[in-house]
Amino acid sequence: MSTGHLTIDLGAVGANWRSLNALTSCETAAVVKADGYGLGAGRVAAALAKQGARIFYVAVAEEGAALRTALGDRAQIRVLTGHMKGDTQLLVDHHLTPILNSLSQIDRHFRDLPDHPFGLQLDTGMNRLGLEWDDWAQVAEPALRRKPVVVMSHLACADEPDHPMNPYQLDVFHQMTDGITTPRSLAATGGMLLGSEYHFDECRPGIGLYGGLPFAAARPVARLDLPIVQIRDLTEGEVVGYGNSWQAERPTRLATLSAGYADGLLRAGSGRATLWAGSQPCPLVGRISMDLITVDITDLRDDPVSLSILSPDQTVDDLARAAGTIGYEILTSLGARYSRRYAGEATRFGS
Repeated sequence: MSTGHLTIDLGAVGANWRSLNALTSCETAAVVKADGYGLGAGRVAAALAKQGARIFYVAVAEEGAALRTALGDRAQIRVLTGHMKGDTQLLVDHHLTPILNSLSQIDRHFRDLPDHPFGLQLDTGMNRLGLEWDDWAQVAEPALRRKPVVVMSHLACADEPDHPMNPYQLDVFHQMTDGITTPRSLAATGGMLLGSEYHFDECRPGIGLYGGLPFAAARPVARLDLPIVQIRDLTEGEVVGYGNSWQAERPTRLATLSAGYADGLLRAGSGRATLWAGSQPCPLVGRISMDLITVDITDLRDDPVSLSILSPDQTVDDLARAAGTIGYEILTSLGARYSRRYAGEATRFGS
């Protein structure tokens, strides 16, 4: 096989949801936007529905439409960017629930779909999406009379437990929503770990489902094995890759692997990432190019046929650190050329 092999452990996804759900006494939804953080929203969501998840969040209506096909009619699918211009028919046809973020979205939704379910998002200081104080004061009473499914906000610094922004946003959310009877939601994965005062009526884990920080207890979900195309021997002083960016300081056995930045191996990880032969690390040397990487396998006893770049020995966050980024970007960048195998769970909703 000439492409990398990506294995997605749906059993681990389900176990991570159960572990997060056990932290709360409220509804636990699931965020499956960006194609399930790069791992396949339909398959992931079906496995989570089997565990008991009933509410799923996507970024845009088009994602929701695709997910509806995988989940059937029983799940509630909510669209975080709300009711955008041109979304009306998609929302109706696929029974999607927009989370309204602005006065213009509220006007559009109430005009075009007055009897269609919706939620509301408030801005508590992140300044990204949601109604600000003055907007909320203007529409709270008439909007709440229409019985939204949720009133939510989003924490900016929940992955830093001691950050003062967390209690600040919690206080603002209380001030904006205390006394309402609509279900409230503030916490994603990081917020769930901050404690019960952040949980309200519903939590919305995302990255923690997929094995990423800040949920340190998460089970790894993705394994990525890359095939070796060619092995060669270098003498001391020979160079490797574009720009001659790496030079052998000893006789070196070098493997060229079929994957590159077109497959989500970020170029910023050049010369810093590690691949694994079982439990033995092998350094990536030279620059990551579009389709190929080069790895020093001198210290291996035998020549392998493939090496792992995601495995129990190297999580998405380990790889992210090498590229100076976060696990979210590693997962959502995984390329379309990999062959994919789903393991560990029945994948049809209701099976």
